[in-house]
Amino acid sequence: MSATVGVEEAEAGDRPAVKRRRRRWFSWTVAVLLAVWAVIRVGGWEQGSFPTQLMTVTPWGAGLAALTAIVSLLRRNRWAALVAALACVTMVAVVVPRTIPAEQPAAEGPALRVLAVNLFGRGDAKTVVDFIRRNDVEVFSAPELTHAEAERLDAAGLKQLMPYRVLQPELDITGSGIYSRYPVTELPDLFTPIGHNMPAAAVTLPGGGKVEVVAVHPNPPLGRKEAEWNAALRALPSPSPSVVRVLAGDFNASLDHRAFRDLLGRGYVDAAEQVGKGLTPTWPNFRPMPPLISIDHIVADSRVAVNRVDFLDVPRTDHRGVLAELRLP
Repeated sequence: MSATVGVEEAEAGDRPAVKRRRRRWFSWTVAVLLAVWAVIRVGGWEQGSFPTQLMTVTPWGAGLAALTAIVSLLRRNRWAALVAALACVTMVAVVVPRTIPAEQPAAEGPALRVLAVNLFGRGDAKTVVDFIRRNDVEVFSAPELTHAEAERLDAAGLKQLMPYRVLQPELDITGSGIYSRYPVTELPDLFTPIGHNMPAAAVTLPGGGKVEVVAVHPNPPLGRKEAEWNAALRALPSPSPSVVRVLAGDFNASLDHRAFRDLLGRGYVDAAEQVGKGLTPTWPNFRPMPPLISIDHIVADSRVAVNRVDFLDVPRTDHRGVLAELRLP
């Protein structure tokens, strides 16, 4: 009897120690995974579908790393806390600069207001057209444009506001279009789109200047489409010294993706990042929770100054719209 009781007491005494070891191993596991995440992000070494998707939520990873560091420290797992803290500092270092307005080039040309909204095939046309009217939008990039949605937009008044257009609508969300207040010329040979329809057009501004616009919408990097997504971003046209180019739409990419940063590295800037709004999330936006990630962008020639960037909530689409007021060189 006494021996049995002694064994039971010993086992009961071991249980807290076992729980502590398990908590320590859990803290270590989370801290190490966060550190690997931070290293991959800084090195731009994401490969495959899951790591590529994971990069999109790096701003949230910084918060998770901070929480892990605090919890590990409270549990007296100082080394795990240190690893998590270093991962947090690394992630913060790459995301915080997006909240700081960048130095703008001395552009002295006309202003151009560009709107990009992924319409999801059913975005509320009246909301979009009213926003275009109130903000004097001159160019509208419309990914996921269906034939029915194009009709609803015109019925809401877009035909009068933006009579010039290069449209490639479809029955499903693979369609897209460019609307403009000014005359446009389609540029079918500017580049070879990979993924959804991505029309390109030269917009002739008052005074004779031109701006080339691409409505961007590659497939998301899900599963085997990750390689296609990379190829789609590489295929987008580079800046040209002879003309100003603007890429606007749903890139299915964030500033934490190497492929998107490589695109910017060719001589483009992200409009939201330029004005300190690079952390503003745009997707998903029609669920009970607020949007979490920033994958909708207006990308402009680095010679362009960005005066302001605003965001638009559109009922019945899962993306927020992005408006950029650009000052051309």
